[in-house]
Amino acid sequence: MIRNIPQFLIAAPTSGIGKTTVSRLLMTLLTQKKLRVQPYKCGPDYIDTKYHEKACGIPSYNLDPFMASEQHMHEVYVSHAKDADVCIVEGMMGMFDGYDRSKGSSAEIAKILNLPVVLVVNAKSAAYSLAAMIKGYLDFDPQVEVAGVIFNQVGSDRHEEMLREICDDLNVPCLGCLRKFDALKEESRHLGLDFSRKDEDGITETLLKQLDAQLNLDLLLQITRREVDVTTEVKKNVSLSGNIWVACNKESFSFIYAEHLDYLNQFGTVTFFDPEDNSAVVPDNVDLLYLPGGYPENRALQLSAAPRVIDSVKAHIERGGKTIAECGGMMYLASELVMCKDPYTAFKMVDALPMKVSACKDDMRLAMGYRSFDFRGVKLRGHEFHYSRIIEQDEKLASAVQVYNAKGHPVNTAVFCYKNLIASYTHLYWGETGIWSLFEQVPGK
Repeated sequence: MIRNIPQFLIAAPTSGIGKTTVSRLLMTLLTQKKLRVQPYKCGPDYIDTKYHEKACGIPSYNLDPFMASEQHMHEVYVSHAKDADVCIVEGMMGMFDGYDRSKGSSAEIAKILNLPVVLVVNAKSAAYSLAAMIKGYLDFDPQVEVAGVIFNQVGSDRHEEMLREICDDLNVPCLGCLRKFDALKEESRHLGLDFSRKDEDGITETLLKQLDAQLNLDLLLQITRREVDVTTEVKKNVSLSGNIWVACNKESFSFIYAEHLDYLNQFGTVTFFDPEDNSAVVPDNVDLLYLPGGYPENRALQLSAAPRVIDSVKAHIERGGKTIAECGGMMYLASELVMCKDPYTAFKMVDALPMKVSACKDDMRLAMGYRSFDFRGVKLRGHEFHYSRIIEQDEKLASAVQVYNAKGHPVNTAVFCYKNLIASYTHLYWGETGIWSLFEQVPGK
């Protein structure tokens, strides 16, 4: 089935320009106009997608050429576009910034999905000089269509007039000139707009109406209308009535790709539980326990104060229950989570992995980047982003595989295997590869 709907990717020359602010603003305004807006996020980000979901009322899906094949990305995109009135993809970093030059960039994703690009430009302290920069983005890659420009941080009517002259001269539509608003600037620093805040917090219905007036939404929807073939194969449900438990709460276990939940729901009943709730005991009949990432270091006291949950998680692992633990989930399985060295402050965790993880300021070192490794015949890819680190571990606890970065260079990220547990700092993307084969022929199963 072919549908003709507005669909576009929002990009910017660099990070910090305001594409995140503009993306959520557009999602909110169009949703308020009773349109079903389907959000997506370029790259491995699992925070922006939460703000998308809040704005649109439906899950946001990640599109990443490193972690998934082009075919899988296309399937994810069209499977959720079929019910949408508008599709909005928020880019990442600068438009042509990828893991290897422009490979994996927002521009590459736009080409793969045949999406027009809306370029967000920060106009603060600049005027006609921006013409040269915009011209470069229009011409740099002929396969990338820049459909229009939205200027951010516009200072005055005269400033707006000069910016519109740029678009006239370059023959590219100006889709809006957003003025400087302290509320938007403040919220942007805190990882996104929160349009549910009350008047005293700066975001008001009056402000939304002003922003709406500064955008030409009708033109935006008109010039970004494209055909998309939403004919996709229906996912086949596996004949398995599984019992899958997923740790989930607002902070300590919150980094979950929407596609993973879609995948898990094919196999049975997915139950969310909060490890901070001492009554949320993992039952004996769980087929898979999934401990995703988050910020357990911010909730170490609360996690340690739920010993019944801790004991049930450890019992599940010890009896050979299938378990995936990623980043924060892996930290939760350590013997201790160290928060301070002087005075020594640590909280007891599950103790399924004989090691100590430190999240104290003295040990904070940023580890970030794409990761890949072969595991039991499956090529796994994901992303690592954390400040904590392992400071002590049993000498018998060693990585089961060698992990590599995006360019194929070895890194010291470990992948721990114990019975049917797979744990690592890497946030794996298994929406395409699946996970069940990872647990075959596991010692102690």
